[in-house]
Amino acid sequence: MLNFLSHPLRNLFAGIVFVLVVCSVGTWAYVWSGWPLADAFYMVVLTVYTVGYNEVRPIDTPELRAITITLIIMGCTGMMFLTGALIQLITASQFRQIFGVRRMQKDIDKLSGHVIICGFGRIGQMLARELKAGKSAFVVLERGGERRSASTDLGYLTLQGDATDEEVLKLAGIARARALATVLPDDAANVFITLSARSLNKDLTIIARGEVPTTESKLIQAGADRVVLPTRIGAERMAEMLLYQDVARLLDNVRAGDLDRLGRDLRRLGLQIEVVAAEQGSRAIGATIAQIELMAAGAFLIVALERLNHETFLQPPGNVAIQEGDGVAIVGRPGRALSVEAIFAAASKN
Repeated sequence: MLNFLSHPLRNLFAGIVFVLVVCSVGTWAYVWSGWPLADAFYMVVLTVYTVGYNEVRPIDTPELRAITITLIIMGCTGMMFLTGALIQLITASQFRQIFGVRRMQKDIDKLSGHVIICGFGRIGQMLARELKAGKSAFVVLERGGERRSASTDLGYLTLQGDATDEEVLKLAGIARARALATVLPDDAANVFITLSARSLNKDLTIIARGEVPTTESKLIQAGADRVVLPTRIGAERMAEMLLYQDVARLLDNVRAGDLDRLGRDLRRLGLQIEVVAAEQGSRAIGATIAQIELMAAGAFLIVALERLNHETFLQPPGNVAIQEGDGVAIVGRPGRALSVEAIFAAASKN
């Protein structure tokens, strides 16, 4: 019984049922005594809610007095129980929220070297899932609503607030964080968050999302170390599948972790794998794989090659020359972008 009464929702449900039963029985009792249904129901409501208006009909028989006394006792008891259950539910919810926020803030204050995720949309959710799989500590910043609740329900450390507010970033422990990822769909907000984060922590690694290609330079100027353009990445990925099907299929296996969980191992080592095209007029045309890796000075290694005629080289030897339009699968560290651009992009783009 005590266990049943300890749950506010159960108490509220029990109180509602009890009051409805009392009202129904009381109404039936007055009707049984000869009252019209409307008068009987009105009398029950006045009595149960203890309003104290005059009786709609005289209570002048022992039966009516017995019904009224029973209704007063049972109805008032039921209403007190129902009111108490409602107060218990509201109070418990408020205490749970207050203590939950405080407990979460204490857990965040203990973090150091963590990642701050600004926004819990589709990209934020995928990023949080990957960080959790990699056993990396992180904090999610979300303004509120269903996304904040979803993040909390998944067990993520979550702060409700606007990431453009410096005070919110401080509460997330930005001074102790190692990285920040701002993945909001609003470029202006991402630029502002990047500026604020860089001013609060000069050593912070900042990865920013951009929707419009022209925003990339603004984010870099604001202090972002890396800029991710989901639209461009999606287009490049589709180009891989259309132009270099064999290599793309190999990368699918690696990304899915089917080849001895190689994709996960690469991420743990801080490495990434991608396909780049050798453009006309680039330094890669005519150069051998060994020469290109020498030009890259260790920034990346070439692990696969596919010609335009779909001839595929897995683990290509160093003496294979790169031809125009070849799809080259490379493995390297995140900072390899400039080396890749300098070697595989047309000379006019350098």
